[in-house]
Amino acid sequence: MANADTIVALGTPPGVAALSVIRLSGPSCAEIVRRICPGIPAEPEPRRAMLARALDPDTGASLDQVLVTVFPGPESYTGEDMAEVSCHGGWLSPALILEACLCAGALRAQEGEFTRRAFLNGKMDLLQVEAVLDLIESRTPALHGAAVHQLERGLSRRIGGLREGLVDLEAMLMHHLDFPEEDDPPVPTPRILARAGDLVGMMEELLRTAPEGELLREGAVTVLAGLPNSGKSSLFNALLGEERAIVTEVPGTTRDALEAVVSLGGFPFRLVDTAGLRETREKVERMGVEVARRYLRGADVILFCVEAERALQVSERRFLDEVAETPVVLVRTKSDLHAGEEPRAPRGPEPLPEPEGAGHGIEGVVSLSAKTGRGLEQLRDLLPGLAFRGLVSSGAEIPVLTRRRHAGAIGVALEELRAFVEALAGGLPAEVAATHLRPAETALEELLGVIPREEVLDRLFQDFCIGK
Repeated sequence: MANADTIVALGTPPGVAALSVIRLSGPSCAEIVRRICPGIPAEPEPRRAMLARALDPDTGASLDQVLVTVFPGPESYTGEDMAEVSCHGGWLSPALILEACLCAGALRAQEGEFTRRAFLNGKMDLLQVEAVLDLIESRTPALHGAAVHQLERGLSRRIGGLREGLVDLEAMLMHHLDFPEEDDPPVPTPRILARAGDLVGMMEELLRTAPEGELLREGAVTVLAGLPNSGKSSLFNALLGEERAIVTEVPGTTRDALEAVVSLGGFPFRLVDTAGLRETREKVERMGVEVARRYLRGADVILFCVEAERALQVSERRFLDEVAETPVVLVRTKSDLHAGEEPRAPRGPEPLPEPEGAGHGIEGVVSLSAKTGRGLEQLRDLLPGLAFRGLVSSGAEIPVLTRRRHAGAIGVALEELRAFVEALAGGLPAEVAATHLRPAETALEELLGVIPREEVLDRLFQDFCIGK
C-alpha cells in the first residue's frame, strides 16, 4: 500500500539514557535523512550503520554525532523505505533531531502508525500486530513467551488452518452437489460430517485457552482474605517483596483494598490485600469489608489466612462454603510462633482434615511465616497450577487466545460450524446447511485481519505508543 507521507517519531522514550533512536518511514525518508546528515552517501548501503553529523537543515548548526541506518522497502518493518538515526540519549539531542526531521518535510507519526503501515502493507496480520503490543507490555515470562509465539505466527497458523479446513468443507460440498442423482456421490455425507467434527474439536480446544490467555494479560486476581489480624498484610508484603501494606498488631488496620501485580512462577498475579472479614458497626471498616467481598466475588484464587494451630471458626467455615467454586489455598500464617511446626509442602488437591475441610474443596494447605520466609516458596510454586492450570499442564508453547476479540471470533465460527453439522446431519439439503460455513470463514478472516475493519484498527492502534 503506497503512502505519500513520510512519518517520524522517537523510537525510544525521552529522558537520560545512553542512546536514543529516531525512526522514519515513507518515500522521502532517505532524502530527509540526507538533508540533516549531508555527509552520508547519496546511495547508502542498506542496513549498514553509517557515522555522520546531524545538522540543523535551516541554520547548519551541529546537533549531534549520529549513526544512520537505512532499510529500503519492502524489506523493512513497515514494508516502506525506512531510516533510523541513533544519537546520544537525553532530553535535548533527540528532540532537536526530531524537530530537524520535521523541518525537512516529515510528519509526526500517530500512535502505532509504524505498525499500522506494516499491517496495511502485508508485513504482518492482525494477530501479529496484537502480539507486538503484548510483547511491549509484557511483564512476566509467560505473557512474553505467548507474545513471541504469536508474533512468530503460531496462532496465525492455527487460525489459518481452521479457515483452510472450512474452505475444504465447502469444496467437498461442491463435489457433493455436482452429483445430486448419484447413490454414491464422490464425497459421502458421513465423510463431510467427520471432517466438520474434527474442526469443531479443534475450535473447542483453542477456545478453552481463552480464559487463561486473558489472565496472562490482566493477571489472575488473587485475594488475600481472612479475619482481622490473620496475617494477610504481612503475606501481601512478603509475596510482593516490599512493604506496601501497613502491618500492626491492631485488628482492622486494612480498611480498603490494596492491589499490586507480581510474577509468581513466571505468571502474572494481581494480589489484593483486603479488610478483615468480620461483623462490625464501625462505618469505615464495614465499607472495607464490603469492598473485600466484591473482590472475592471476582477472584480467580483466594488465599484464606488462618493463624497456625488455630481451629477454624464457624464464620470462617461459612465463608469457605460461600466461595466453594473458587480455588482456595488455606494459608496457615505466623508459623514462626510455633517453632515445632514444619511447613507442609503443597500437594494439590489436598483437602483439609475433618472436620475443617468437610465440603470446602480446599486446593491446598501451606504453613508459612511471612517474617522468616519459611513456606513462601511452596506457596509460590502452588499458585500457577491453580490459576493457569491448563497452561502449566501443557508444558510447551501452544497457541493461546489472549484477547476477548479472539475468543469472540472463534466462538462465532464454532457456533456456525455446529449449526452446519446439525443441519446436515438432520437431513437438510447440503446447499442449505452450507450457508453456515461462509459466516464461520468471515469470523476467522476478521480475526486475522484479512477483512480489515476500520473501527477495530482504530481501537487497537490507539493503545500503541508513538514510535511503534
